[in-house]
Amino acid sequence: MAIKVVAYDSAHVQAAIKIWNEIVREGIAFPQEDELDEITGDEFFKAQSFTGVAVDDDGEILALYILHPNNVGRCGHISNASYAVRSDVRGRHIGEIIVKDCIARAKEFGFRILQFNAVVATNIHARHLYQRLGFIELGTIPGGFRMPDGSFADIVPQFIDLTALDRL
Repeated sequence: MAIKVVAYDSAHVQAAIKIWNEIVREGIAFPQEDELDEITGDEFFKAQSFTGVAVDDDGEILALYILHPNNVGRCGHISNASYAVRSDVRGRHIGEIIVKDCIARAKEFGFRILQFNAVVATNIHARHLYQRLGFIELGTIPGGFRMPDGSFADIVPQFIDLTALDRL
């Protein structure tokens, strides 16, 4: 099965919000608590610097990501991203495909750094993927993420220097 990443358009909204909202409902990765509907979802995905949608040979949407500035002004060269893979296709390395595509897009958009502010420490699969791809963990913020049961989990911010990738 070949998977390619294409730019989001409104025709993807139903599948995209279904995948996104699944992560929001799980409550163990995204900071958002409110689910998207077709209107808010389409606005949200279009408001990003880039929203990538991973599709298979049949055009079925398996995953997506959003890419946007992490901050403004003097920190506007730092990007941020979030990734969502449909639960029934996890474990097939689709996350790696979308993270690699995101890195390439971030460079195309002129970002110098890709930073993740709130990787939950218990998200071991994502952390291992980011390490394999060259991300650096910046430390631990104790209790930085509120879990669905009200407890708090640590977060591990990470980054990758996109300019260093050009030199490899």
